[in-house]
Amino acid sequence: MLMDSGYSSYQQVDLDAQAAAANPHQLVVMLIDGLLNEIERVRGHITSGRLAEKGAGINKCMNILVGLDSALDSDNGGEIAQSLHQLYDFCQIELYHASVDNNVDKLTSVEHVMNNIREGWMSFGQQA
Repeated sequence: MLMDSGYSSYQQVDLDAQAAAANPHQLVVMLIDGLLNEIERVRGHITSGRLAEKGAGINKCMNILVGLDSALDSDNGGEIAQSLHQLYDFCQIELYHASVDNNVDKLTSVEHVMNNIREGWMSFGQQA
């Protein structure tokens, strides 16, 4: 247990260092990666019947989506910002239904959407 605590601390320091050195595109990709990782954990919680952990994981996912959505510049982002807003809303609704119905298929649809968004950010970041 003590080793797990040390490893978790190391991971947090590493993540903090990556975030401090990241540009805005990389930060968005890091958030999406965190969301995708948490969705995988939620899937395991649903499958194993760990409802409290599932709820906490869904909450983390929702918070990441809210963060991504709040970072959108609707004044200057135009159609792209509006489309991302709609996709983030869709993902939140799917996560809600995944939680209420313990439906892992809803998690899969969120993963597909967020993987597509991630690819777009990766491509955009390489061009910038």
